[in-house]
Amino acid sequence: MLASVRSAAVLGVDAYDVTVEVDVALGLPTWTLVGLGSTAVKESRERVCAALANSGLPLPPRRVTVNLSPADTPKNGTAFDLPIALAILAGLEYLPADALEGIAAIGELGLDGALRPVRGVLPIARRLASLGERGPRTLVLPPGNAPEARLLPRLGVATPSTLAELVARLERGELDDEGSEPTTPLVVEREGLVPDFADVVGQETAKRALEIAAAGDHGSALIGPPGAGKTMLARCVPGILPGLDEAELLEVLAVQSVAGLLAPGAPPRAQRPFRAPHHTVSTAGLVGGGTLPRPGEVSLAHLGVLFLDEMLEFGRATLDALRQPMEDGEVVIARAAGALRFPARFTLIGAMNPCPCGRAGDPAGGCGCAPADVARYRVRLSGPLADRIDLHVTVGAVPLIELASVAPRERSATVRERVERARGMQRARYAALGPTVCNGRVPGRWLETRTSIAGAARTLLTTAAERMGLSARGYHRVLRVARTIADLAGDTAIDVPHVAEALRYRPGLGLRAVTGASRAAG
Repeated sequence: MLASVRSAAVLGVDAYDVTVEVDVALGLPTWTLVGLGSTAVKESRERVCAALANSGLPLPPRRVTVNLSPADTPKNGTAFDLPIALAILAGLEYLPADALEGIAAIGELGLDGALRPVRGVLPIARRLASLGERGPRTLVLPPGNAPEARLLPRLGVATPSTLAELVARLERGELDDEGSEPTTPLVVEREGLVPDFADVVGQETAKRALEIAAAGDHGSALIGPPGAGKTMLARCVPGILPGLDEAELLEVLAVQSVAGLLAPGAPPRAQRPFRAPHHTVSTAGLVGGGTLPRPGEVSLAHLGVLFLDEMLEFGRATLDALRQPMEDGEVVIARAAGALRFPARFTLIGAMNPCPCGRAGDPAGGCGCAPADVARYRVRLSGPLADRIDLHVTVGAVPLIELASVAPRERSATVRERVERARGMQRARYAALGPTVCNGRVPGRWLETRTSIAGAARTLLTTAAERMGLSARGYHRVLRVARTIADLAGDTAIDVPHVAEALRYRPGLGLRAVTGASRAAG
């Protein structure tokens, strides 16, 4: 007898519909699975057969053919165990003919019939909920995946613990008793979980740069000797970023669901991600990839912070792989079977030493690096990548006498209020471009033609760009930073002070050069 069950699978972070078809016929007892299933999918035979037997529903000697439609799309993972088992039971008439109508099923089966959590449930739930009346009424899945699935209130969720329990409920017609009560994400108490700017002594220039970076979603590089506080400054940034709205939260959790980072049975945490990979990470580990492509660190940092400590210790090819996601906000991994897309809109913060020993430029001296060694060290950050980093900040060593100071310092909560106001101005300005567009990602030409720029500010920017040989990309990135500085000040127009401050953060462009350009422009 022929039976089918609706299910779904994930490609990248996007889900698509899958129909599990099973034909149970008389003949020699064989098991055939078609539909481009991976090894894990083909091994479902052993798990399903054992789960049926240990649930009191043994599979009689039959010829079983399983088809995963669409049959031309590769499928992997263990999430098809449950729909295959249900389709077999319907084909054997252990379940009523209409018992599987209006449901979709995903989940791994243990040999004892227990339902075990799988990856990628949130993208699947989002896909099924978006179908409306054309989609299933209820998604059947393991209890460990319930918190993420219940973030979608438009979709009914059923979470039986075992296959035997599920069959009993289907026979009684009581599958929908659980309803679709949405899970409320945990509210993150920022204070105490991340370092506070008030804990950082000195480094006011670096704090200001990171505030600009947070307000406009700009990449930044902190350059200074060991022990200057670069790492602590970077770890303070999540505390000044605005909270995630509902759409952003679902995007972040979808990536974490695909990567298997959501703890089974635990409510998701509503906070922006902070990722700090070690400098030995591979290119695939950083941007994603592998035989079965998985999201890399840039995607796990989506809508959050990607911190690269000791940035110049990363392989140059690995660092250069950041160029495309920094520009496009996504990673596209191409394989012979197709291309997968992973979102990657992150705020990059890099921390690096000025030389191999870290003491170059230190007023106290102590650097023993040869000029050739320093040049080889700094060239690890390629020109095209450096050009994509908006803010380059020198972080000097803090005098020991300042470390003993108990003077009150500005807290992250105060900085976050200014960042949220600036982000609010950007949401209103770029409403037609998308809900998450910030100054750091708006097209440069759009900003140049549709925002108010004082004549003297435009002259200063042009003069400085010519003197310092800025590329077209560098020119527009200075303009974006100036727009963010104006937003933080609450100004509608970009003026000379905004451009002058933005220019100081370009690599190789110091205060003296900016002052000279200002005089030439004036």
